[in-house]
Amino acid sequence: MNNDILPATLEELLAAILTTGQKLLELFTTPGWRQYQMLVIVALVAVSMLLSLITRRYWEDWARTREGWPKWKLRTLVLLMRRLSLLYFVVLSWIVYLVMQQATWPSRSYLIGVVATLATALLVIALVARAVRNRTLRLIFRWSMWVYATLVALNLTDTVASFLDGVAIEVGALHISVLGILKAALLIGALITLARLASHGASNALKRNDDISPSMQVLLGKAVQVLLYGWVLIVSIRTLGFDLTGLAFLSGAIGVGIGFGLQKVVSNLISGVIILMDRSIKPGDVISLGETFGWINALGARYVSVVTRDGREYLIPNEDLITGQVVNWSHSDQFVRLDLTFGTSYADDPHVVRAVAIGAAKSVKRVLSGPGHDPVCHITGFGDSSVDYILRIWISDPTAGLTNIRGNVFLALWDAFQAEGISIPFPQREVRLLGDAPETGADAQQIGAE
Repeated sequence: MNNDILPATLEELLAAILTTGQKLLELFTTPGWRQYQMLVIVALVAVSMLLSLITRRYWEDWARTREGWPKWKLRTLVLLMRRLSLLYFVVLSWIVYLVMQQATWPSRSYLIGVVATLATALLVIALVARAVRNRTLRLIFRWSMWVYATLVALNLTDTVASFLDGVAIEVGALHISVLGILKAALLIGALITLARLASHGASNALKRNDDISPSMQVLLGKAVQVLLYGWVLIVSIRTLGFDLTGLAFLSGAIGVGIGFGLQKVVSNLISGVIILMDRSIKPGDVISLGETFGWINALGARYVSVVTRDGREYLIPNEDLITGQVVNWSHSDQFVRLDLTFGTSYADDPHVVRAVAIGAAKSVKRVLSGPGHDPVCHITGFGDSSVDYILRIWISDPTAGLTNIRGNVFLALWDAFQAEGISIPFPQREVRLLGDAPETGADAQQIGAE
């Protein structure tokens, strides 16, 4: 702590605060233009509230016609509608202040200028603070900006800055003061907000570009995000006064330790980059990994989000997709072939069975028909109790499910076989209990006939 600077600076700060308090007390107690300015301010508040009551209905009707506006414009409009009285007061107070500056002595409008500045700051802070999503950070931002605006309006910025700069810690050539920390915090907060908005805007712009594949869109979006936040980190370190060259050795040692402790995390990060670069999977693809079957909802830096037909969302590490066997049902295109097996009686004509099976498959809506995708039916063998067939169909929407389309095709086969009199046999076995009387020749002949 710099003890030589602190008492004098603190004494100056207290003196400035007392002087400002005395001026404010005089504003309320001494007769003259100060009281007139207070009356003008009260009148402006009343007129602003009256205008808000009169025109609110009109502005609300006008706002309802702005349905085609972007979301950020609509949100800004809603915020202004909620602070309509304050908006009127800011406009009227500045008009009165500028008119009085030209018509009379500047000192006779000093108080109106201070109040107009504070009201403008309150309105601007309320609008800008919406960009900060975190509630705690938003509250800190509002209060800090309000304090700063108050100091600017009362012309106390230089005194307070001198005091805060005197409260410092000096280690060699390193000088860290409260003022420097506050400036760095404000700068870092502003840079993080700008980086978040810029990365979000870049991601949306990439998603609207149809010439870039979905995986490359995600990769470029992540690259822009890493570059922006990396730049914010470097600027933050330099703003605090640290020398980056002195931290090089320490950061290298820490990086080695973190690397050993976070091998899996780093492996998943690298695997995610590889997946995005080779475009083996992309958002919207239908994949099977072990017992998990679903479509890719999002590609993250550490995991891939896979949504199944039952609504469950699996977060699969990127490393598993690189080292394991993954079935991508829609890697090169959306066409998927399904094989269905069934059997019919030996008494049924195989030619008729094949034709009926193909016709039944074509009657199902999701089954494709056309060159290269027509349903086909083949005999695969002669079984113990049936002639075995395989029916191959094509679909183009695997995200709609596979089990349901199989069920619909089997149901169509059942209806078609029932209409054509084609039977589906099932194995039959004869069971005998030990100790039964041996069969006679006539019994054997009768059983054989049956």
